[in-house]
Amino acid sequence: MLEDLSKTIESIAKITVSEERKAILQPLVDYIQNKVDLNEEIRLNFICTHNSRRSHLSQIWAQTMTFQFGIKNVFCYSGGTEATAMFSKVGETLVNQGFQIQKLSQEQNPVYAVKFDDNQHPIICFSKTYFDDFNPKTNFGAIMTCNNADEGCPMVFGAEARFSIKYDDPKAFDGTDVMNEKYAERSLQIASEMYFVFSQIK
Repeated sequence: MLEDLSKTIESIAKITVSEERKAILQPLVDYIQNKVDLNEEIRLNFICTHNSRRSHLSQIWAQTMTFQFGIKNVFCYSGGTEATAMFSKVGETLVNQGFQIQKLSQEQNPVYAVKFDDNQHPIICFSKTYFDDFNPKTNFGAIMTCNNADEGCPMVFGAEARFSIKYDDPKAFDGTDVMNEKYAERSLQIASEMYFVFSQIK
């Protein structure tokens, strides 16, 4: 694990996840544990409307926590009901928290390589629909990270399970004095919950 990121995770480990949130996360824990018990690959697709903020934070932190806890054969993806771009403040926030991010392309919807460890394959991030060819077509868990995607997608085609784990949108604070603080706060909340989920896997 990258040194600065390792320090961030040490502080994340001390964040308390409420009993109410644990109850929301438990079905996802059970899904992952069942896959581990059956020695099956685990594919998780984190879905939000625009695939620009919360779904990327969730994908990146989930993949990082699988490495933290040594859980193999977990592949994390993200998608939206429409494609936009990964919001620049998301990358900036993650760099501040210890990740290394390389911008691989310059178009309106750039592709980023996000590294959590010197020797591990980077997480590839760009905005896409949840059914994009980059993402799995079948045998995946769909994790809805926002209200609009949850209500707007009564069915996620190809998903074998669906989980509603919603986060407040830090976009509400764009352009305000507390923008940096609120993005960091949301990132750490998501990180602490992904830490909890993967810490439960035996």
